[in-house]
Amino acid sequence: MTATLADLAARLDAGQVTSEELVTDCLEKIANPQGEGARTFTAIAPDRALADARAMDAARKAGRALSPHAGIPVSVKCLFDVEGFVTTAGSKIFAGNAPATSDAPAIARLKAAGFVVVGHTNMTEFAYSGLGMNPHYGTPGNPADRARIPGGSSSGAAVSVADGMAALGIGTDTGGSCRIPAAFCGLTGYKPTARRVPTEGAYPLSQTLDSIGSIAHGVADCAIADAVMAGEALPSLGAPEAASLHVAVLENFVLDGLTPGVAAAFEEAIRLLERAGVRVSRLRIDDLDRLPSLNAHGGIIAAEALAIHRDDLATREAGYDPRVSVRIRKGETMEPGEYEALLETRRQIIARADELTKPFDAVIMPTVAMEAPRIADLDADEALYGSQNILALRNTTVGNFLDRCAISLPLPVDGLPVGLMLMGETMGDARLFDVATAVEKLLTR
Repeated sequence: MTATLADLAARLDAGQVTSEELVTDCLEKIANPQGEGARTFTAIAPDRALADARAMDAARKAGRALSPHAGIPVSVKCLFDVEGFVTTAGSKIFAGNAPATSDAPAIARLKAAGFVVVGHTNMTEFAYSGLGMNPHYGTPGNPADRARIPGGSSSGAAVSVADGMAALGIGTDTGGSCRIPAAFCGLTGYKPTARRVPTEGAYPLSQTLDSIGSIAHGVADCAIADAVMAGEALPSLGAPEAASLHVAVLENFVLDGLTPGVAAAFEEAIRLLERAGVRVSRLRIDDLDRLPSLNAHGGIIAAEALAIHRDDLATREAGYDPRVSVRIRKGETMEPGEYEALLETRRQIIARADELTKPFDAVIMPTVAMEAPRIADLDADEALYGSQNILALRNTTVGNFLDRCAISLPLPVDGLPVGLMLMGETMGDARLFDVATAVEKLLTR
């Protein structure tokens, strides 16, 4: 299933396909023992998904479709409350919890629009890594090369979409968890301005930086998912003329250590935009060079994650992925008052960055500095895992730290997938979707 939401909606409306057929196809792919379904999904409820699909078909036949997208199958990251599913957040220590009795608000809005949830998708435990590996439920293989990581933390969300097990994957993004797997898997991934989509009912990593986004087959699909989850009207996307666009290439912090493939793809994308008439400037945000030192003790995320996990770490740390627990415990190295100072420093950096980026329609950079590494290499080398995780997250964390919206678009490459990231302004989501629509057309024509 590689069709866009608009394509599927049109086929459903024309009677060319039913929701039951779409959901059945997804369930068959999930159940295929030769596929990645067992590692991509932590839970499915086939009978309920099919019943929901039949209900959507009956409503559409009666002229009462809940929305144009009613009946389209969607996957949901397993840190969201979905009625009837256990919210494991990718961890075994929560596997015995009671199932959720209600849906997280973002998921409830999707269901109210008629989307059919096919299951809970796998993720890095507690969403605390950009690589997507999980020792408890397995690591789904990258669709471009099954020996490679899918990216994280929304690993299953990306693979479910790439492999046709869902038309849309819902994830979270605290430091890049929608955009990184999208880039590694050749998909589009969106991180909204955090405050726009309610995070209630999603197991938190960082209440300051958590945001709810999606992974899909294009910009329009992410815009639809975003509007539904934000409780807004469906978007009417426009694609500005290339000559009217002014973008900035972020030159510091995000361009160091690029692999040759990423560097070549990014440089070609810049040339393509310039040839099309887009005005391309260069930009430095010097404050970003401070991020490694600001995060030396784990930063905002570690401090807030430690507050969430302190009790569980005290009583059942042995059940954690040690690569996750060690990052959470880094918050214990913080000095008194350091967390509060970090929040104030962030506020000041945001204010300065807002002034610097005001003239531009978007700031662009590679989504991730490298292509997806091999699972076996990371499993065999703890130091490599740590360094690759830091590098995977480096560029995407900029958008979270600056409280921005950002989107990753797949670049045309012959080898492993590479992503181009466009970062918009705080609460500039609608404009960013329009700009991304224009850039997407230039990249694919």
